Amino acid sequence: MTDKKADSSPEDRHQQKMAKHKAKVDAAIERAQEERGVVIVLTGNGKGKSSSGFGTVIRTLGHGFNAGIVQFIKGTWECGETNILSKLDNLEHEVMGSGFTWETQDKQRDQDAFDEVWPKAKAMLQNENLRTVMFDEITYMLAYKNLKWEDLKEALDNRPKDQNVILTGRGAPSALREYADTVTDMKMEKHAFRGGVKAQAGIEW
Repeated sequence: MTDKKADSSPEDRHQQKMAKHKAKVDAAIERAQEERGVVIVLTGNGKGKSSSGFGTVIRTLGHGFNAGIVQFIKGTWECGETNILSKLDNLEHEVMGSGFTWETQDKQRDQDAFDEVWPKAKAMLQNENLRTVMFDEITYMLAYKNLKWEDLKEALDNRPKDQNVILTGRGAPSALREYADTVTDMKMEKHAFRGGVKAQAGIEW
């Protein structure tokens, strides 16, 4: 019996493999016909959650849409991405002022800072002109009980149909994971900081 693979050239085998792959991709595109905004959760212990979210916001802006960002936790910490993005006319940007909760060590101060910025965050979720909204480090607000999951869910439920929302931070709760359309759990294998390398501008922030 003749081995068809042995008779075919590497170029033929590559073409056949790519044709099968294209058929799978085309079928997936054909199935995905619903048009609406999505909720994306970027979580896990690995580096790059916020950077990925900022990259998606830049993609939104690059297509001429408007976007919004609310930064929780990092209020007093310089951030290279927002140094650039906050200068753009088609981006709304808000920051929770108290900074890292482990630095303030003052629960009431953190709660007051959250209570001040949360109405602005909810307003973004009601703004039909914002194609993408990013809540950076929002999972900490859930973990530290500054924000109830039910209140976040209600705000997400009532947002404009075509609005996308990106939620970042470690330890995303199971309810949020189940609610989201897309969940990426970033795993850390190695990190320079844990190896004793000092954190640096342009890489860590």
